[in-house]
Amino acid sequence: MVILDYICVLIVIKLFLKNELRLFLQDLVYFAGNYLNQEVPTLATILVVEDERPVCDLVRAYLEKNLFEVEIAFDGYEALKKSAETNFDLIILDIMLPKADGWTVCREIRKSSSVPIIMVTAKAEEFDRVLGLELGADDYITKPFSPRELVARVKAVLRRTQKAGQEKHEVLNYPHLTIDRTANRVEVAGQEAQLTPKEFELLWFLASHPERAFTREQLLEVVWGYSYFGDARTVDTHVRRLRDKLRPAGISYIKTIWGRGYKFEIKEN
Repeated sequence: MVILDYICVLIVIKLFLKNELRLFLQDLVYFAGNYLNQEVPTLATILVVEDERPVCDLVRAYLEKNLFEVEIAFDGYEALKKSAETNFDLIILDIMLPKADGWTVCREIRKSSSVPIIMVTAKAEEFDRVLGLELGADDYITKPFSPRELVARVKAVLRRTQKAGQEKHEVLNYPHLTIDRTANRVEVAGQEAQLTPKEFELLWFLASHPERAFTREQLLEVVWGYSYFGDARTVDTHVRRLRDKLRPAGISYIKTIWGRGYKFEIKEN
């Protein structure tokens, strides 16, 4: 019986070491591949807002190994203070925070900044996702999440931001509407409109293809780069916000094509 127990212990140890070695090799290949990938943004500064220290440590480790600089805030007030003092390239924002929740933080940041925001939460209900998008979040990930997936989403958002900055100077002019892609600026009836990065990308794409209808799935693929939770209503949320911000122009630029999607057209009210 003692010999059998001994053999069982050896088998368990062997399987444990094998699994640990496998995970180590996977991480080694993953990080080496990212390091050699020329498209990975380097030295972008990211604010991680999370009150659970183990989660903070894990996210920080993965981001720093991908050459990102990381700042940490453990509550909503600290997040608002740091975001006001530093121009971060991206914010990873938990919803369930002490002092001020993530929704409040997102709402306050959006009053003065269009910095990309990825919201992280244990809540998976549709209402929470829609509310986050309504407040101006650019992406959403639910706990428990894969750190690799989070890093992939961060890189996708930053890649789009960097690409927009590298484009040649392009401006679209329509009646009472000017869209400057290089300056990332939109003027409606002579006044600057504050758009989130996703709103700007969506408006630019539609305005670049006037009178052409696109399905919600096509817009998700082009603007978001992937199917966001498989929910095409994300597009509806951003279109609704865009229409509100474009209303001073007096023209209904974004038209709903029933049964298909949306198109950009010039039609005075």
